[in-house]
Amino acid sequence: MGRVSSSPSPAAFFALLTPEGQALLDELRDHDPAQELALATKLRREHPAELVSAALAQARLRQRAVAKFGAEDAARMYFTPNGVEQATRTSVAAYRAGAFERLGVRSVADLCCGIGGDAIALARGGIRVLAVDRDPLTCAVARANAEALGLAGLIEVREADVTEVDTSAYDAVFVDPARRGGRGRIFDPEAYSPPLSWAVSAALKAPRAALKIAPGIPHEAIPAEADAEWISDGGDVKEAVLWFGTEPGTMRATLLPGPRALAGRGLPDPEVRPVGRYLYEPDGAVIRAHLVAEVAEEVGGGLLDETIAYVTSDELHATPYAAAYEITDQLPFNVKKLKALLRQREVGVLTVKKRGSAVEPEELRRKAMPKPYGKVAATVFLTRVAGAPTMLVGAPVA
Repeated sequence: MGRVSSSPSPAAFFALLTPEGQALLDELRDHDPAQELALATKLRREHPAELVSAALAQARLRQRAVAKFGAEDAARMYFTPNGVEQATRTSVAAYRAGAFERLGVRSVADLCCGIGGDAIALARGGIRVLAVDRDPLTCAVARANAEALGLAGLIEVREADVTEVDTSAYDAVFVDPARRGGRGRIFDPEAYSPPLSWAVSAALKAPRAALKIAPGIPHEAIPAEADAEWISDGGDVKEAVLWFGTEPGTMRATLLPGPRALAGRGLPDPEVRPVGRYLYEPDGAVIRAHLVAEVAEEVGGGLLDETIAYVTSDELHATPYAAAYEITDQLPFNVKKLKALLRQREVGVLTVKKRGSAVEPEELRRKAMPKPYGKVAATVFLTRVAGAPTMLVGAPVA
């Protein structure tokens, strides 16, 4: 089992590795996609049409990959459409490789390796990697990436069904099951490829293991033998990881860059309290890890509503785990009253956030502020306070 790739033919990809293909990729490094039609016509006078198409497609993928891999690596690496979409971004992969290093791991079997993003991060940490995938083209791309980045001595790429690979010679196992199918994202962990149950059984056979899963996994699906970590990067939740051979039962939120880690302490749910001077919006990883109570304790606050992950407090506390806003106004949900308030405050830049509200932020923004009233910036929270639909108006604390 492993990833299935909808990509160009292997022959077209291997043509890119020839001197002619390399020269063509170099020529396309900084090309403008808006000029692609004219450029393709010109290049086809000098090169085979299939090679030109493959090079242009690869150049586009490299431009997309900059966001995950950085400009320098993306310009040297090779990608498939699925590979760019599913690959771990470098910052997260490097953090995880560092976690393996701190556990004393010197060799990892990377199962469902895709184009090799995690294998590259592990190898850069000096860890020997067996990278396994069942798709021939994906394996060829992973192998080419190891060569392009000078890591072929540490990364062995093997085309195989991961369920048939013997991992007993390795210090740790890393499994990144495919979580997308022909109809998009897969939410049932047993519909992953391979299924989560198989990945857990493989993990339990290894001294150490990490399984990459979707952040929305239900907590009741987390095995008792695992500790679970939710990772956000720059405020965006990227993934969840089940670790084995570490601290079973622990729930953690890790924020990058940093890293900053918050571990659960089994605190009871915070009490609901009236809106205070400050509202704290916990990081998404904190919410996914069910650690809002830990944030509430840190800032001396409570919840606006027992079902909403907003924390309120009369005190301002600096915390990396939540963004703080100073609240100036509390209104029952009423668009006309909000519109009048925004005009009175001369608001010109409006940010709308919601939690526990069916109203679309863009719809409210359009109705409440059809045109700028001034230059002041404000944030409106659409939420519930003790069960009642409420609008809170304020601004981020600098």
